[in-house]
Amino acid sequence: MDHLSHIINELGEDRTQYFNSVAPPIWQASNFAFEEVEKFAHAFKDERNEYLYSRGINPTTDILRKKLAALEGAEDCLLFNSGAAAIFAGIFTFLKAGDHIVSVKNPYSSAKKMFDAILPRFNVTVTYTDGKTIEQWQKATQPNTALYYLESPNSWTYELQPLQEIARFARQKNIVTFIDNTYCTPLYQNVMELGIDIAMQTATKYIGGHSDTLGGVLCGSHALMKKIFDTEFMTIGSGLQPFNGWLLLRGLRTLPMRLERIHQTTRQVIDFLDAHNGIEKIIFPFHPSFDQYELAKKQMKAAFGLVTIVLKKQEREAIIQFCESLQHFLMAVSWGGHESLVIPRCVFIKKELYDPGIEAHRHIRLYIGLEDADYLVKDLTNALELLNKKSHK
Repeated sequence: MDHLSHIINELGEDRTQYFNSVAPPIWQASNFAFEEVEKFAHAFKDERNEYLYSRGINPTTDILRKKLAALEGAEDCLLFNSGAAAIFAGIFTFLKAGDHIVSVKNPYSSAKKMFDAILPRFNVTVTYTDGKTIEQWQKATQPNTALYYLESPNSWTYELQPLQEIARFARQKNIVTFIDNTYCTPLYQNVMELGIDIAMQTATKYIGGHSDTLGGVLCGSHALMKKIFDTEFMTIGSGLQPFNGWLLLRGLRTLPMRLERIHQTTRQVIDFLDAHNGIEKIIFPFHPSFDQYELAKKQMKAAFGLVTIVLKKQEREAIIQFCESLQHFLMAVSWGGHESLVIPRCVFIKKELYDPGIEAHRHIRLYIGLEDADYLVKDLTNALELLNKKSHK
């Protein structure tokens, strides 16, 4: 891979083409003109590499595309208007009626809806697996298995899959491997080096970094990206818009330093949570209590940002009070931006179905943003103290 600084600051950019401006402009154009018929005809034959119509590629998004492919160590990259769009196109391209998918259990909600509600209409079946061992993937594989869907780690309880072993087995069976690598980004987990075919990131998260735009990324070989581009990408028309691409390009400039800051702050927050008697459990890939701790250290350079906790107090009301008492963790979906967030699992569970005996019902996910560690620790301290005071009344 090229030097990280070169990729982020220079790769794909030619400032002489836009008046030597430091930042590339936004090419807010839908189509591009030609002076010669032959060049026009050639563009139709190769829309993935020629500026013809911005439904395909655009000069602004093309700069971002080149940088993200290089960061992933991939030959090529496609950009979508959301992570969900990238997942849909990246999976649908490689399926036909009667095919079978093996997926990690409890995948990202849009992926699960695709698997459960859309693909069955085309007689495509899905087997969900815990996926922590290669044997589980081998057991779930059928003669008609066309694709493996992986998330390592996922974004709630952070289960991992042994990626190198899975990729090796999948190649033997001609099965496409597709992974959501949003949690680590290629800076902290290079899935291409482990043999995975297609790497997806929700650019809305860390790449954008400012909670002001959406985007999705697929990286892989020229052949795989061309197959997606020629079919689902161009037909569905879910490519990234120039302005969104410009925002993501701006966010990418600070990606390494933001991730390093989040990494350091996350460690400090976890140290606080570890020592607090109001916390029953911490779920985090680089926490020694994590059951796949050794695999995490082998596959990932670090874990950061997302951490799930379980309070010792089991009542739904206690979870609600804790979350509502936080002043500097915003209660919202998503993650990866500058702001710290909190989301309780019980928000997805009807009140009458909440069961404190089911640990998952008690999960509270924190996202650590760019605020100072002591600022966040004080907020958590106050929320836990308020919870403790109420129980002693």
